This record gives sequence, structure tokens and C-alpha cells, in this order.
Amino acid sequence: MTILKTMNYKLLKSEILYKGKVFDHQVDEIEYKSGNKGIREIAIHPGGAVVVAVKDDGKIILVKQFRYPLKTTLIELPAGKLDKGEDPLVCATRELEEETGYKAKEIKRLGQIYTAPGYCTEILHIFFAGGLTPGNHNREEGEMGMEIFELSLQEIERLILAGKITDAKTIVGIYYLKNQLMK
Repeated sequence: MTILKTMNYKLLKSEILYKGKVFDHQVDEIEYKSGNKGIREIAIHPGGAVVVAVKDDGKIILVKQFRYPLKTTLIELPAGKLDKGEDPLVCATRELEEETGYKAKEIKRLGQIYTAPGYCTEILHIFFAGGLTPGNHNREEGEMGMEIFELSLQEIERLILAGKITDAKTIVGIYYLKNQLMK
């Protein structure tokens, strides 16, 4: 399979219209080779880390948290935003402990995903964490209502198929885990 890497446009103007706490809003004016012009709006995001934390008994650590943009509660893997210039492994380690209280003896990279490549630069780095030791979480104010629970891989797969787990990073993280287990 060949991946198309050619660009059929030139950039005429690029401007950051808003610098936010989570992401910046960039607007680019482009011109296609045909002469037609277009506008591209981009959410410039630093990315994040996702942790598939597996206990010695095989149970996977999940969190349930309220997501403000959707005004609903989601079941997710622990995850968080990278600080500027931060190594994704450092972020994964921090977020696991911050959200769940667990520390891991082993953390290894499973892969990465582009969350919304049509308009956002966010890349999520997905990690496996094992050798877990429980401890105290250190949640941010917006995470105070977060619940932690443990489910087997089969239970999680059933929840995904039933439409109860709809968070993309969680579904992909579970796919990566299952793929690793099959090796």
C-alpha cells in the first residue's frame, strides 16, 4: 500500500487566532493547484498519554469521569495531556498515579493514534503498565468525581460491543493490549 504524501496546495497565510490553556486555534488560508482557495482551522494540541494498566490478576484499571464537552460520564483508560515538551512516558507515569494512585514497575509503549486528524494535531501515546502497586491518587480539581474500577479484558470487550465504552482511546488501547497478548 502506498501512502499519498503529496500536497496539492500552497500555504498563503497562517495565523493563531486564540491561544488557549488546552489548545490553540490556528487558521490557515491555502490555495490549491487549481487556483481555488480554502480555509483550514486547526486545533494545535500538545498531545497526551494513555495507560493500559493491567494488574497481576489480569484486571485492567479503568476510570469513570464526567466529560464536560459531551455533558456525560465516560468509561476510559487513565490518560492526560502532555505538558509542553514533556516525554510521553513521563506523562503516562504521572497520569496513572494522579488518576488511580497506582505506580508501575514496568511501562512500555504500545503505539500512538491521531485523535481527529481532520482538524487537530493531537497525538495520543498509548502505554502498557504492569507490576502495579496501589497508592494514593492526586487528582486535579476537575477529576474529583472520578471513579476507579477494574474489569477483565472480556468484560471490557463486552462493554465496547454493547456501546457502553465509546471512548476511542480506550477502544484502541484495548486493541493494542489484545494484540500484545496474542504475540
